[in-house]
Amino acid sequence: MDEKTTIEIVTEWDIVAARQLGRNEAKAIGFDTVDQARITTAISELARNIYLYAHSGEITIEIIEREGKKGIAVTACDKGPGIDNVRNVLDDGYTTSGGIGAGLPGVKRLMDTLDIQTSVGEGTLIRVEKWL
Repeated sequence: MDEKTTIEIVTEWDIVAARQLGRNEAKAIGFDTVDQARITTAISELARNIYLYAHSGEITIEIIEREGKKGIAVTACDKGPGIDNVRNVLDDGYTTSGGIGAGLPGVKRLMDTLDIQTSVGEGTLIRVEKWL
């Protein structure tokens, strides 16, 4: 049975709340401290992107089970501007915010899977998974 919790991202404090929830859930199902940090970092990046680019959205953290394996899925969803070139945002060093451009490429490295669905002018949905 999958369990999930959604946190609305509107303020910087919501990013902190999402990170904490993700760490707690990861710890509860048995991820070690290194993987807890990976998951927490990925959540932080996804929530920060919502806050910076869409100004509001939500992070859903879900305990998942498939073929006897447990894991955690994180879904970031917003109704922001969308991503006009997904390939670019997955390249290290690409940035539109003046940052170092490690956001989504970093998330991709930290997690086992990354799926992006986006439509310019309508929003973005990103789902990542990490398996025990």
